[in-house]
Amino acid sequence: MALRLTASAIDARYGAVRALNGASIFVESGETVVLLGTNGNGKSTLMKCLMGLVRPVSGSITLEVDGVTHDLTRLPTEEIVGLGVALVPEGRRLFPKLTVEENLMLGAYRRSARERTAANLSFAYDAFPVLAERRKQLAGTMSGGQQQMLAIARALMSSPRLLLVDEPSVGLSPLLVSQTITKIEELKTRFGLTVLMAEQNFHQAVRIADRGYVIVHGEIAFEGKTVDELRSNEIVKQLYLGGA
Repeated sequence: MALRLTASAIDARYGAVRALNGASIFVESGETVVLLGTNGNGKSTLMKCLMGLVRPVSGSITLEVDGVTHDLTRLPTEEIVGLGVALVPEGRRLFPKLTVEENLMLGAYRRSARERTAANLSFAYDAFPVLAERRKQLAGTMSGGQQQMLAIARALMSSPRLLLVDEPSVGLSPLLVSQTITKIEELKTRFGLTVLMAEQNFHQAVRIADRGYVIVHGEIAFEGKTVDELRSNEIVKQLYLGGA
């Protein structure tokens, strides 16, 4: 099943503030692509543009699924989800006064995922056993690491083909960051997913990436066709490797 996401020359603004300036990326079926950037450089805005949560002022975003090309700039978010795209948002964005299981069930809204709700729920609990143990617990009373697990599992409930993960390391300890990144790779393999991950933790992100981009001040400053190219890039060295 072929899939390709392409964003070309994306400009996006919040009022008079330009958040993206001609940003272009692509993600091919089966890849794990990382979008690297420090805070405030446009990672989350680009992810929101891909999901239809922010409308670019110019540029194009297309998703090719099994030979059919869809213009994402013309679709509402729910239709983008219906094409098999799911977002794990920065800050998790759970419903704190709903239980773990209620949050998961909300992730199964996509029409084509509803018939697989029971199987996906079983898979979520298998992938994250702590969620099964706490299925009746209110999401807002869980630890940061447990909430991140729940946010990822909720996205998987929609049976996605393309998983967008925005800053999974935010607010987590180094150990939990490592475990979370490892789990994303494991789930990608088990589900046959394509993954685009926005992250500022370079060392953890490149552990599972096939290639990636560096975004600086809303522009794609570098495209690394391999992880080795990312490691050897001067911008990456300055931002993440202490100028080594």
